Amino acid sequence: MDIDQLPLRERKKLRTRQALVDTALDLFTERGFDGVTLDALCDAVDVSKRTFFRTFSSKEDVAMAPTQDLWAAFLEELEEAEPAAGQPLFEVLRDVLLTALDRMPAAGWTDRVLLSRRLAAQTPSMDAHGLAFCERTSRAALTTARHRFALPGAEDLRPRLAIDLLVAAFHRALENWADAPKPTRENLASGLRSACAAVPGSLTLPAR
Repeated sequence: MDIDQLPLRERKKLRTRQALVDTALDLFTERGFDGVTLDALCDAVDVSKRTFFRTFSSKEDVAMAPTQDLWAAFLEELEEAEPAAGQPLFEVLRDVLLTALDRMPAAGWTDRVLLSRRLAAQTPSMDAHGLAFCERTSRAALTTARHRFALPGAEDLRPRLAIDLLVAAFHRALENWADAPKPTRENLASGLRSACAAVPGSLTLPAR
């Protein structure tokens, strides 16, 4: 839904959230992650810390919002996914992530992702936060997939491994994409398709 179609209260919340993300990434990039206090960030956006904590749990959370938004959209789309008869779970997950990627804003989102990645490379606490977020998201995706699709029982490792392989393919695609001359959302989608297509061959690659 377009933001202008939302009720006024929701529009204000979304705009405040975006202002926090944009300002945080700018300030963290300029001064360093540890060089910006939460008080300074809230002052720059003219919001209270109470308002901040209604939206984000920490500085790490706001700094990693661009990619976390993608995976939140992934979980929402997974709830609604209608796979073709007999379609492999990995392909379903790939298609859902591509749909979520298409939901990301065409303007500005890729720039925010790049800034967030650069900060994470310099900030151990962001790296740790990202690992914890990834594990929570993978568990949530597994729970959703189990109740939405006719998957084997909990003792079967394949559903979780399919999710893990998707996450790994996304990270490889993101890494290659970030090094491209002009990273775009469309290029990231193309890279994700290529990385996912390489997964089966990686499992049978001979080690000579």
